[in-house]
Amino acid sequence: MKAFLQKLNRMSLIKQIIIGLIIGIAAALFAPEVAVELSLLGVIFVGALKGIAPVLVFFLVVAAVSKHRAGQKTGMRHILFMYVLGTFLSAAVAVIASFAFPTILHLAEAAGDAKPPEGIAEVLITVLKNVVDNPVHALMTGNYIGILGWAVLFGLALRGVADDTKEMVSHISEAVTKVVQWVIRLAPFGIMGLVAESIATNGIEALIGYAKLLGVLLGSMFFVALIVNPIIVFTYLKRNPYPLVFKCLRESGITAFFTRSSAANIPVNMDLAKRLGVNPDTYSISIPLGATINMGGAAITITIMTLAAVNTLHIQVDIATAILLSVIATIGACGASGVAGGSLLLIPLACSLFGINNDIAMQVVGVGFIIGVLQDSTETALNSSTDILFTAAADFSRNGYPEDINAVKMNVSRNA
Repeated sequence: MKAFLQKLNRMSLIKQIIIGLIIGIAAALFAPEVAVELSLLGVIFVGALKGIAPVLVFFLVVAAVSKHRAGQKTGMRHILFMYVLGTFLSAAVAVIASFAFPTILHLAEAAGDAKPPEGIAEVLITVLKNVVDNPVHALMTGNYIGILGWAVLFGLALRGVADDTKEMVSHISEAVTKVVQWVIRLAPFGIMGLVAESIATNGIEALIGYAKLLGVLLGSMFFVALIVNPIIVFTYLKRNPYPLVFKCLRESGITAFFTRSSAANIPVNMDLAKRLGVNPDTYSISIPLGATINMGGAAITITIMTLAAVNTLHIQVDIATAILLSVIATIGACGASGVAGGSLLLIPLACSLFGINNDIAMQVVGVGFIIGVLQDSTETALNSSTDILFTAAADFSRNGYPEDINAVKMNVSRNA
């Protein structure tokens, strides 16, 4: 047994995750009662990531801002531009896909007591309120807009203190990072539990009736991940973007797909950014910020679901309205994390552009919950992997590209 564990420990984390996937799928298919028990592993893993992520973000940002030197470039302007551009282009791809492959919905029941925002103004006001949230409450609830705002202020306040105090904050952030690495080591067990529960609980029957809608949604997300994002990265790096793209999808996208939480994937992205050699002053801010505003996958979901409702009701859509929908989806997606229910509850907002009443729009949201097993997982994988992709691309464009991107291994040492 000891020899087996040592051999397993020397195996790459990606291979361990694949083994966990296989075990989880097998348990769900052949021993559903065992799969239900395994789900506890997934709950613990996601809970640990969500629990440590706010603390990690807070101390990393405080340490980075307090030690930041005037004139030192972080590339945040370029990253923000890529975030917004990527989200808008994702919405545009969704519009084109919806026109090319129009889908009709068999509307289900409305989605419970969920309350969508009444307009873009409400979404933006929610984001602004989150910025000034009580800092302790922000940490407890995982409000990353608020965490970033207060962390920046604390960092600025600490700029004038003694260097020893700044070093203490840095040491705390390093200790929290070490804890995060320990949690990430549990990924194979966590993903095994998550996939076992998902398949055992939901199966695939509920998805068959929406195969075409899922095909348009997932196809658009894959197109953005494999075509649009690489083009954006290429314009900055002026070299083959795919080694970096595939690394981000493999090491960030896989965990995000199964955790279905951009917040839970923040520690994973930060760990990858550190191993890629990205400037901590950059990724400590851009990664948590991306988890709140970089929402290409959400823009795709909002756009395609809305246009599916439009097709169902036989409403004619012109090019100008389609462009306006892309803009609304971009703005709404950027504020999705500040709205209970995420991207699905922003569908009624987009539907209002076409005069679709709230009752019908909420039935569209109900359809979204039915296909959420795959839709939300793929959406989160695209959103989160793009955070680290654009962050790394902006940093490499200034500081140089690593000689061998594939030589950067996942942290699997026993002392990690």
